[in-house]
Amino acid sequence: MAVSRKAALGFILITVLIDVIGFGLIIPVAPAIIKELIHGDNSTASVYGGLLTLAYSAMQFFFAPVLGNLSDKYGRRPVLLFSLFGFGLDYLLLVFAPNIWWLFLGRILAGITGASFSTAAAYVADVSEPEKRAQNFGLIGAAFGLGFIIGPALGGFLGTFGNRIPFVAAACLSLLNWLYGYFVLPESLPAEKRRPFEWKRANPVGSLLHLKKYPAVAGLIISLTLVYIAVHAVQSNWSFYTIQKFSWNEAMIGNSLAFIGLMIALVQGLFIRAVIPKLGQARSMYLGLLMYSTGMLLFAFASATWMMFAFSVVYCLGGIAGPAIQGIISNHVPPNEQGELQGALTSLMSATSIIGPPIMTSLFYFFSKPGAVVYFPGAPFVLGAILFLVSALFSYSSIHREAVAAGTFKNP
Repeated sequence: MAVSRKAALGFILITVLIDVIGFGLIIPVAPAIIKELIHGDNSTASVYGGLLTLAYSAMQFFFAPVLGNLSDKYGRRPVLLFSLFGFGLDYLLLVFAPNIWWLFLGRILAGITGASFSTAAAYVADVSEPEKRAQNFGLIGAAFGLGFIIGPALGGFLGTFGNRIPFVAAACLSLLNWLYGYFVLPESLPAEKRRPFEWKRANPVGSLLHLKKYPAVAGLIISLTLVYIAVHAVQSNWSFYTIQKFSWNEAMIGNSLAFIGLMIALVQGLFIRAVIPKLGQARSMYLGLLMYSTGMLLFAFASATWMMFAFSVVYCLGGIAGPAIQGIISNHVPPNEQGELQGALTSLMSATSIIGPPIMTSLFYFFSKPGAVVYFPGAPFVLGAILFLVSALFSYSSIHREAVAAGTFKNP
């Protein structure tokens, strides 16, 4: 059983790695292609970037619970293959986009079919012992980080040959990943652990409300919501911010993201596996949120290129928070509801991605546009830092209440 668990975990991590490389390929050239299609400046392009993320996330919000529940009924493998094929079609649309609306169409298609990460998380939960789930969720983060080492660096290089070339590479990679999954990836959810599909539990609001029966999950939802909004200060603005403040080109953006990917891989693949067992999931969560907040403030006031690289180390150390929170939540949910859980959490992430990118990119636009009353492109990072600190307070309150009720509370 131990050998089969390790083999299955290896299969899914390779799938996630290839998926992230494809996604990372297009990030360095996204600002350039948006500016090309709207015939606008960097600040205006950032607003469109936020709206494109909103379009993707809105579809994710409605469809991720459906796909999560389908994976609880039919298994993880078919849902994952459906998702990978959808991403391939999305990238092909972006290759031939004649105007900005094609980009929106592609993002909508990807949002409808995009359940690769939530299904991968459910897959990992299937093949992991409860006490090892947090560490194995960290391996997903490590695969994500490794993909971000390769993807953006390669995308920045390919972008020097044309803004559309990285999209061609991403489409090919996603479709090859689909073929890999079809011929190699085994199913992780045995037939006896599956459950009937229920539309009531497959709608985004219903799946989140269903989680209320697990006190720790319900209490951590607010904290997780704030985290998901805060990270968009980096996710939605990194390329636009570094272009605006440091005049980075596609290659430099790709290299910086590759460096961040390396830090994520080290933190999630090595650091987490040593820290979480030693500190425990709760303390690891608090430490991670503090590091996230500190990193955000450092980004906001960075004045040189080297600082962005140095401060990325601090920010990436915050990566221990996510797997710790995910591990706490997952341990409150039975095996036959892990797919529903991950689908619900993806819906939560998507709901905050409907809110987060427009807030963060609009804030960037307001403080960086020509004629801005106060020129401060780092404003979104300051807001992100505040949200992380508030999230830590909500997390502490939630876990403290549950532990006191159970008579097991220990000071973190």
